[in-house]
Amino acid sequence: MAMTKADIVEALYEKIGFSKKEAADLVELVFDTIKGTLSQGQKIKISGFGNFVVREKRSRIGRNPQTGESIEISARRVLTFRPSQVLRAEVNAALEGTPVDLSKIVEDDDDDDDNE
Repeated sequence: MAMTKADIVEALYEKIGFSKKEAADLVELVFDTIKGTLSQGQKIKISGFGNFVVREKRSRIGRNPQTGESIEISARRVLTFRPSQVLRAEVNAALEGTPVDLSKIVEDDDDDDDNE
């Protein structure tokens, strides 16, 4: 089952004690800020979670698989997410059923990815 925005609002309501309206407003504000930043083509780095990066793709020639006809695929922007080492370790530890020792994980800033 997927976690929804309503589930996030409910978690804020239960764990922090905000009213449901305050929690919903906070979640909306966070998502609106993320969407606005990404729509401007900027990168978002969330320590311990990962990076959201908007990449520009050039137009290119593709092929229709049914007819074999060459077509132009237009230029576009694509959104990618790269999880941090901390998030990867936690997800994999949960899969294996073992606790993760976060003190042994060194956060990679991915500064070499700024050219993407």
